Amino acid sequence: MLGEIDARHSLLGFAVSLAIIVVLLWVVGFGEVARTFALVRPVAVLAVAGASLCWLFAWGLGLRTVLGTLDVPVSLPGAFLVQSAVQFTNNVTPFGQAGGEPISALLIARSADAEYETSLAAIASVDAINFLPSIAFAVAGIVYYAVEFTLGPRLLQAALVVVAMVVLLALFGYAAWRYRERLESLTVSGLTPVLRAASRVLPFRRAPPKAVVQTHVRGFYRDLGRLAGEPKRLAVTLVFSAAGWLCLVGSLWLSFFALGHPVPFQALFVVIPLAAIAGLAPLPGGLGSTEAVLLLLLVPVTSVSAAVAGAAVLVHRLGTYWFPIVVGGGSAAYLSSSSRSK
Repeated sequence: MLGEIDARHSLLGFAVSLAIIVVLLWVVGFGEVARTFALVRPVAVLAVAGASLCWLFAWGLGLRTVLGTLDVPVSLPGAFLVQSAVQFTNNVTPFGQAGGEPISALLIARSADAEYETSLAAIASVDAINFLPSIAFAVAGIVYYAVEFTLGPRLLQAALVVVAMVVLLALFGYAAWRYRERLESLTVSGLTPVLRAASRVLPFRRAPPKAVVQTHVRGFYRDLGRLAGEPKRLAVTLVFSAAGWLCLVGSLWLSFFALGHPVPFQALFVVIPLAAIAGLAPLPGGLGSTEAVLLLLLVPVTSVSAAVAGAAVLVHRLGTYWFPIVVGGGSAAYLSSSSRSK
């Protein structure tokens, strides 16, 4: 499984991402950030790691619920292993969740003994569902600031981004459902030449006939339809997703607490979702772009210094980016070896 990730592209992406982080720290001030980071409380850092584990477990329960709806049973420990492995693929592939979905679906298919299109439908649905609570959190954060304080230029821009997200999501959802049959046909028409081109680049891979592609695409959309017909299970998945977002907000709050600079918990609601959108940048897991957005928003939202915000971002990303890479990498290796031994 690990060998299927393009190591060269990942290494290049990591190099660019780390260069961005170095520039950010240079702008803020290496010395000030280092002195602030040295004040971190080790116990609070462990709490940040614990919040990260709770986040992975909550989203794992959401993935387990969706897979169960598609008749793919997964145990509670298995749900955590799969979700942490999925997060690993998201963190080491460009475009975050969007880039990691095909690899994640393959991992789920192998570990849960499921059809690939079913696994892809499950992970795509979970990623879409996970997006919804983030908008609610962002709206709640903006409303909180509009009532308690004054929206500055950056927060006003953030509010406009959230409104645009809501409008685009509503339009996309309506269009996808209204023209779902046409969308299925376009998927088959667009995917077939892509697979043929890939087979020319990779001669040991034969391109499947259009009829085979059509069968798999129909299976994918059929499974999406099955999920849409289970609103109660989708509601449960939304609850698990919201719990995961709370854990992510908690991780950032604990990061400030670890430095001796506690901030209002609800003030961070708008920051985490917008930083997650930055994770869609063509960098491994949004590394670099996420840190930039966090820094740009945290200073006006929390009124802390740039050095404190920079140190808090480093602690938070240690818990929610690098720690899941270690845990998820081990999970991915274990699931891959288990699937090969079956």
